[in-house]
Amino acid sequence: MKLPVIRKMSDYTLTELNSTVNMLETMSETRGVSEKELDVIGEILSNLYGALEVRESIISGSSRTDALNNFMKKVTSIGSK
Repeated sequence: MKLPVIRKMSDYTLTELNSTVNMLETMSETRGVSEKELDVIGEILSNLYGALEVRESIISGSSRTDALNNFMKKVTSIGSK
């Protein structure tokens, strides 16, 4: 996950983000997609899911900075328990 990418993606609406996620998930299930392509799709999907979470937090009333900081705190705390 890359914070600058998530920050930029979080500018889009939930509908746009969800549409993109659905399209990439469908592409990942298509025959003939190489392992390298799947890795790229997976990285993009990871960033999109982060952007969705940040966008939802912004919609719920958090500032963009707080939403991004809280998301990164959550991500970096995974596995540290």
